[in-house]
Amino acid sequence: MSPPRWKNVHYTQFSITSSVPTQFLLFYKYKHRSFPTASPAAAGSVAWNRQLLPGAASPDGEERCATREEHHQPWAGSGQSSCGETRVSPHGKAADRSSGGSLTQGTDQVPEPPWQDQNLGLLECLTSTSSQQPPAWTAMTPSLKRLLEVMVAGYPVLLVRNRMEFHALGSKCPHYGAPLSKGVLRGDRLRCPWHGACFNIRTGDIEEYPALDCISCFKVTVEDGKVFITAKKKDLESSLRVKDTSRRCLLNRNTMLLLGGGVAALVCAETLRQEGFTGRIIMATNEKHVPYDKSKLSKEMNLKAEDVYLRKPEFLEAQGIEFWTEKEAVSVDFQKQKVRFMDGSSQKYHQLLIATGSHCGFLKVPGADLQNICTLQTPEESSKILELATGKNLVIVGASFIGMEVAAFLSDKAGTISVVEREEFPFQHALGPQVGGVTMKMLQNKGVKFHMKTELCELKGKDGKVTEAVLANGENLPADVVVVGIGSTPNSAFLKGTSIARDDKGAILVNLHMQTNIPNVFAAGDVVTFPVALLDGARSSIHHQQVAEAHGHCAALNMLKRGKELHTVPYFWTTLLGKSIRYAGCGKGYTDTVVKGSLEQQKFLIFYIRDGHVTAAASLNCDPMVSLIAEVFYLGKQISKEEAEACDIGNIPSLAQS
Repeated sequence: MSPPRWKNVHYTQFSITSSVPTQFLLFYKYKHRSFPTASPAAAGSVAWNRQLLPGAASPDGEERCATREEHHQPWAGSGQSSCGETRVSPHGKAADRSSGGSLTQGTDQVPEPPWQDQNLGLLECLTSTSSQQPPAWTAMTPSLKRLLEVMVAGYPVLLVRNRMEFHALGSKCPHYGAPLSKGVLRGDRLRCPWHGACFNIRTGDIEEYPALDCISCFKVTVEDGKVFITAKKKDLESSLRVKDTSRRCLLNRNTMLLLGGGVAALVCAETLRQEGFTGRIIMATNEKHVPYDKSKLSKEMNLKAEDVYLRKPEFLEAQGIEFWTEKEAVSVDFQKQKVRFMDGSSQKYHQLLIATGSHCGFLKVPGADLQNICTLQTPEESSKILELATGKNLVIVGASFIGMEVAAFLSDKAGTISVVEREEFPFQHALGPQVGGVTMKMLQNKGVKFHMKTELCELKGKDGKVTEAVLANGENLPADVVVVGIGSTPNSAFLKGTSIARDDKGAILVNLHMQTNIPNVFAAGDVVTFPVALLDGARSSIHHQQVAEAHGHCAALNMLKRGKELHTVPYFWTTLLGKSIRYAGCGKGYTDTVVKGSLEQQKFLIFYIRDGHVTAAASLNCDPMVSLIAEVFYLGKQISKEEAEACDIGNIPSLAQS
């Protein structure tokens, strides 16, 4: 007879007094279970909030309440036998000396929890057929590491089993709400399956971006094989937790001046406060808004500016961070340590961060000065494009990430959409022809027309407004609105004539401490070029939100003399028609690719190869593979081309598709 299986999970809540945090005992209920009679003393105990276990039938067929003396079997993930000895079976399951793979407690045999069979959050199926050594990624999720989302008083909680230890955390990533139960666990580090944010499972602290906040962490105790979670209701209601920070002290006269209002400057400011800096922090930006999520401007163009704010003005004020809007820097005197602004004012600093970002390239064709020719860099521009393009003829110049996302969002709103691109496929240099071909087909199926291997040579108009786009191949396209998504230039023109080191494109040169060649001057984000480990230390500019945040964090630590080197893996995503393509690493200069899965079925994983090793990976509908590979890169390990070719994504556990 096969052993009984878990049927469902139920939770019994009890509290000692109203002032004590609520504590929860996790029970598994399964078929064929007989329930002993509750003792009268236990039934009347005031220490228990007796709650009905729905569907938990007693031998007489009636539903019962759990009491202190009833021996419902709890979740037995502790791996402890009745004698306290634990061993690991060849299949990676916890077992005691007598159970042969199940856990025993007294004389009752307890089947293992369902994740042992489902391998939730595991990727141990990946093996190499060409080497005796397992590939690097098999070490990411050892057999005694498990992730399970459970409900506690109606709130989801992530229960983590790491070897013989248990941890309970907020179940959702604070970034976009990804289920962390489907993430990648390595040691004490849990990586989000969607966008690569990392959290420490012991503390819930954020260790890698793009998330800004930590996750809640709850007390876990194990007694006699029972797992207890202690949590306050207010902590259960939200998965995120903001780090504690120091307060502004007027006696500290030091000033940290941060030029820029994006994520690099924001994370720098917050890190300074989190690390104990009590002096003055000023963020100065030429924008009208507090820091906002720029990645949403082309993905969700119907949002208001307030909907994409990363931090509200009240938050910054509470942190003692001065935020100056519409304050554009026009020059810096590095000797006097003073910045001058467009409005004629100036500000001295003790340490300076330059995080002024980049801007889109401009058209240099006849008619480029006509009305309704737009770039997309602010919430106002996003709203304007949506308004102008609805029901009209839209021409997008450049098959960049922004251009493709705009085309996808407006595919059912604009009258016609035409994309003009020099290359053969969208974002060909970044993701290659395979991924570009897939996205092109996706958008073509929605009516988007592509004009590839040509370029815009003239714009014609009437009454000052654009009406027609003329292409180099002789085609004329109707154009009521034109969106420009070509190139990117660092916002560093105000540094011209100074001694700060920049490359030929204007990007500021920094080292791994985010330091420039000028004492007390740091730079971060899109405006810099920095040494990239995956490029063997060669410099590159990487315009990803997550990278900018990592720069800001590293810069803050070094402004505080912590001697911290940048250690991050670039992580990027683009969303088209409800499907997300994820990318980790740096594939610049790749010479070969390994494609796993099916491009036609839009379920694939692509490895980008240089010098025989993987330097980047992209996927669609294969979560959490890119996060797993990012973790391999983070550990400094390599994946050979042979290991990539041996990967069988058909064995990946069934995970929620984005």
